Amino acid sequence: MRFLKNALMLIGVLSVLSTLVFAVQLQMDPEPESEAPLAQAPDSSNLRVNPSYRISAIDIPQDLNFAGETVPQEDPEVMERIDREFLVNTYWQSNALLLMKRAHKYFPVIEPILAKNGVPDDFKYLAVAESGLQNVVSPAGATGFWQIMKATGREYGLEVNDNVDERYHLEKATEVACRYLKKYKEKYGSWTLAAAAYNTGTGSIDRYMGIQKAGGYYELLLGEETGRYVFRILAIKEILSDPAKYGFLLEQEDYYTEVPTFQVEVDTPVADFAAFARQYEINYKLLKRHNPWLREPHLNNASGKKYQIAIPHKGYYKVGP
Repeated sequence: MRFLKNALMLIGVLSVLSTLVFAVQLQMDPEPESEAPLAQAPDSSNLRVNPSYRISAIDIPQDLNFAGETVPQEDPEVMERIDREFLVNTYWQSNALLLMKRAHKYFPVIEPILAKNGVPDDFKYLAVAESGLQNVVSPAGATGFWQIMKATGREYGLEVNDNVDERYHLEKATEVACRYLKKYKEKYGSWTLAAAAYNTGTGSIDRYMGIQKAGGYYELLLGEETGRYVFRILAIKEILSDPAKYGFLLEQEDYYTEVPTFQVEVDTPVADFAAFARQYEINYKLLKRHNPWLREPHLNNASGKKYQIAIPHKGYYKVGP
């Protein structure tokens, strides 16, 4: 009888434990009210993709040259570097479009100066690589379309001070760049090396050539920027020369154009360029836009130097009262 009583008590305890375990399992893993639907792939028929848009490898021309100097395209290492620049500059579409628009505006200013100085026309693309055809200032202080350093500008006859900085004067800066490039060509006997030296300086090129016993740009192991420099110029040259081939479709009205100007000679100080601009029915902004080399709201000109200030013709801008 005592055995039966003990057995019944054990069964009761097991029953209570079983109930507690089941309750805990329900709290930890409750049954979902409804099963979540599986994620579905989007219906491709609803995707709005331009059927003409394709992302593909670039068909690189087989006759690349810079300033008439052949690129060794039989070298696979050279071709990889070329391919990189073609891909980067083709598929960075917004930047490429801006370069095309600006080139239409500024190349007509640069091209005749290069030709007059006997510098190959391809060097207009060097200006694109240097500055994107903008009056930018590098962290090192190189300034303008041609990225001329202050000391270099002064050495070659540009006026550079707080009042006037002719590195921002496109025509004068292009003249200086031509002299610089011709000097490098005479030193190295190669326009390609002259371009590389323009980017990094003759000291670096001489050091690399001495260490590596190399005879030309394409044989040199250079730093990242200069190592890509000529290849980038090559890509920019090809893309800007034939935009449609690389998928860029622009109408004539899409390009930027230069507003015609006439020259006003000034040989005295100018106390207030805002008032000066109003004399020619333009405003301060437009005066500075066409004369970015004027760096302050006034011109000191204590020496009585003659300056030519560009004034846009009437009718091209809407100027308020």
